[in-house]
Amino acid sequence: MDTSKIVGEKIKALREDKTITIEELAQRSGLAIEQIERIENNIDIPSLAPLIKIARVLGVRLGTFLDDQDEVGPVVCRKKEAKDAISFSNNAIHSRKHMEYHSLSKSKADRHMEPFIIDVMPTEDTDFVLSSHEGEEFIMVMEGIMEISYGKNTYLLEEGDSIYYDSIVPHHVHAYEGQAAKILAVIYTPI
Repeated sequence: MDTSKIVGEKIKALREDKTITIEELAQRSGLAIEQIERIENNIDIPSLAPLIKIARVLGVRLGTFLDDQDEVGPVVCRKKEAKDAISFSNNAIHSRKHMEYHSLSKSKADRHMEPFIIDVMPTEDTDFVLSSHEGEEFIMVMEGIMEISYGKNTYLLEEGDSIYYDSIVPHHVHAYEGQAAKILAVIYTPI
């Protein structure tokens, strides 16, 4: 199943259900009308920052774009269930697909955190654009080496290292020297 198409379709359905025009969504999220149209039509694979801005305007969790489950109790995610992935871009200028996100909580309703195992694909891109959004992020490197650009600083994280930061500060997460890596990421975004 191509889960990258689900995101655009869900955004469009939620926007229409709330009778919000593309123009209103663009104005309230600070995104360009063309960018929202490209996301809704599955032409562009968005990065997390615009998705978080869209989620806030629509009054939904980020995870709403990834799931439609409604379990209110504890949710266990077995290893085989974390195989399904959704891809997002990484804000590299030329990249359309850089990271595959495996949700660890897609059936948990009313959650405030979004935990993912993220497979970071090898890339030759070096032209990254820092972005920001409300909330916090926690990243732990499981395999490889990650480079975190955070404000004016750059951090190299090796296997077992972690970082926790306020995501309102412009940042970018990518594998060091374009090598493949795997991370555990927990993203908190207030609604």
